[in-house]
Amino acid sequence: MTLTISGFDHVRLPGADGVELAAAVGGSGSPVVLLHGFPQTHLMWRHVAERLAEEHTVICPDLRGYGASDKPAATDPDAYAKRTMAADVVTLAAALGHERFALVGHDRGALVAFRAGLDHPETITHLGILDIVPTLDMWNVLHGTSATVGYHLYLMAQPPGLPEAMIANSADAFFGSFLDSWADDPTVIPEEVRAEYLRASAAAVTSIVADYRASAGIDVLHDRADLDAGSQLAMPVTVVQQDWGTRLGYDAAGVWKAWAPDLEHRLTRAGHFMAEEAPDEITAAIQDLLAR
Repeated sequence: MTLTISGFDHVRLPGADGVELAAAVGGSGSPVVLLHGFPQTHLMWRHVAERLAEEHTVICPDLRGYGASDKPAATDPDAYAKRTMAADVVTLAAALGHERFALVGHDRGALVAFRAGLDHPETITHLGILDIVPTLDMWNVLHGTSATVGYHLYLMAQPPGLPEAMIANSADAFFGSFLDSWADDPTVIPEEVRAEYLRASAAAVTSIVADYRASAGIDVLHDRADLDAGSQLAMPVTVVQQDWGTRLGYDAAGVWKAWAPDLEHRLTRAGHFMAEEAPDEITAAIQDLLAR
């Protein structure tokens, strides 16, 4: 049985191109969509979602290729392009009657949220980003030995076959290593939640790799085209991230300012899984964003 957020309904709704997404939906009021990261499911939002649901309709889908959502074969580069995954989210929200909504993403979900903000400015009212830089900038800031922090990006960028086999043959060790090393306090992920993340990820190796492979190909092309065209995010944007700028030697706020003129950039002392490690802080950041 799939674990979901307490008190929320668990539904299946249409995404783009005939794909169906699983989602937890709860609360009432102006809509907020929360997108999860790797190697997780919508369950990562359980603390934040319950708090936001006191004043908002909160929608937490599993991204295509993850959790209980459909996992289409990557028969073409668009299958897991962030543009396609962003269209999933817009379609899902519309199925619930929401033509405009606030959007917050973490990790992989933040890349989808970033693309949704660029592609659907008339739909996304507010944009929250947790612990990433855009795909094009991500590759630009990884260099030398500092790039070892993102070794999985390079592994899953390789042609189909070997990455999937290597990961599938040691799925719990592979996915579990990120849950252990990316959290300042891994105990904030209870054993039953950790087991759910590992189960869901092991069942989605091929589609997870396809998602990452897209970020070494078609997603870069889309970001570069927007950069060349001078495209920017039109809505209020809040970015919360660890101090990656100091660790990797770049101006993190400056990178984001180039994309988001109406930017609030915050640093956190929490680890990567900040919605679980510091839910009060992240909830407050989202509430502040929604008030802008």
